[in-house]
Amino acid sequence: MKVYFASDQHLGAPTQEESFPREQKFIQWLDEVKKDADAIFLLGDLFDFWFEYKTVVPKGFIRVLGKLAEIRDSGIPIYFFVGNHDLWMHDYFEKELNIPVYHDNKDFTFNGKTFLIGHGDGKGPGDMGYKRMKKVFTNPFSKWLFRWLHPDIGVKLAQYLSVKNKLISGAEDVKFLGKENEWLYQYCLRKLESKHYDYFVFGHRHLPLEIELNENSKYINLGDWIGYFTYGVFDGEKMELKVYKEA
Repeated sequence: MKVYFASDQHLGAPTQEESFPREQKFIQWLDEVKKDADAIFLLGDLFDFWFEYKTVVPKGFIRVLGKLAEIRDSGIPIYFFVGNHDLWMHDYFEKELNIPVYHDNKDFTFNGKTFLIGHGDGKGPGDMGYKRMKKVFTNPFSKWLFRWLHPDIGVKLAQYLSVKNKLISGAEDVKFLGKENEWLYQYCLRKLESKHYDYFVFGHRHLPLEIELNENSKYINLGDWIGYFTYGVFDGEKMELKVYKEA
């Protein structure tokens, strides 16, 4: 079997024009993995900003959305986990693409191996500034207020903050300083105290990481599609990270 994982494409950043080559590269990857994929997991921040009004979604990204629709229509399951940049996703993917959307971690089992999968933002100790901000952004009243902004104003404002605000962009958190300083590593250790998982798979960190938690469990971070172009694949026996190189 082949189960594929990818995260943090940040399409639209810093502009749609500049991210277009990365979008094309990601679509090429989707075209390749669809040949043998049993499932595809997208772990958030596919877009650098996404907000669903009742009748409007952000302009652009038609090629990647069309590719996801094609793959899903062929019968291959796709699962989407919202990230901190597209946390205002509602039901557009579910209604238009038949892709389930998850707003928190979820358990999966493949070929007897157990996975805990999610974007990874706001998990573990620390990061208190972002955690407070996320509570504000996910508050129904905050979303209701933002929805009253005209899309031309709301989207432009959100795109600006997405790039400039370090709490949102994660720009201050891109160095590996040892596993003891990795919040997601600490989070995985705590989760193992109550339940066994063979693999913890997250995004958000923008660093490709494979860290042993114990002899039977591993934490994997998928990296990103900005500088690393890394993805994960589970072949029914083991999970590993790979770098996508265009044919």
